[in-house]
Amino acid sequence: MTPFHLTRSVLLLSACALLASCGGGEEQAPAAANEPLTDGGQSTVVDDQSQKNVVGVAVGSADHTTLVTAVKAAELVDALSNAGPFTVFAPTNAAFDALPAGTVDDLLKPEKKADLQTILQYHVFVGVLKTEQLHDGQAIDMVDGGKTKITLVDGKPTINGAHIVASVPASNGIVHVIDKVLLPG
Repeated sequence: MTPFHLTRSVLLLSACALLASCGGGEEQAPAAANEPLTDGGQSTVVDDQSQKNVVGVAVGSADHTTLVTAVKAAELVDALSNAGPFTVFAPTNAAFDALPAGTVDDLLKPEKKADLQTILQYHVFVGVLKTEQLHDGQAIDMVDGGKTKITLVDGKPTINGAHIVASVPASNGIVHVIDKVLLPG
C-alpha cells in the first residue's frame, strides 16, 4: 500500500469512527429515563451545589410566592436566570396584597403580560447595588427605562418609598426584599 492510500485509509477509518461515536447523526436517547433532554433556557439548568441566582432566591422564599408567580407569567424567568449581574427589588407577598383588590389577578391575565413585564422590569437594575452604595437623592435607571429614587429614612435607604427589609446575595447579583410594589410612572 502506498503512503497516499495508507493516509486515505486512516482518514476514512477516522471519519467512520467519529460518525459512529456521534451516533451517525441520529438523535440519541437520554442516558437514563429520569434524565430527559430539554430545550429550555438557562432556568432549566439544575445545580443544587452553587449559590442560587436571583430567581432561585425568590423561589426559595415563602414570602415571595406572588412575585415568583408574576415572573413566570411574564416569562422573565430565563432572563433573570442569566449571568446578569442584577439588582432585584423584590416585593413581598404582603406588598402585593396591599395593592387594590384584583390588581394582581388582573395583571396575571395573558392579555396583560406586557404591563406585567413593565412593572417587574421596574424592579430590576442591571448591575449590583449593595445597600451601602445607595445614597440620598440617587436616581437609578431600571430595566424598563424608568427611574427610581433613593431616599434615606432614619439612615436607611428606601426606593420610591419602599423600605429595604433584607438583602440576599445571589450568584448573578443581589436581591433586596422590599415592603411595597414599585409602580412605574
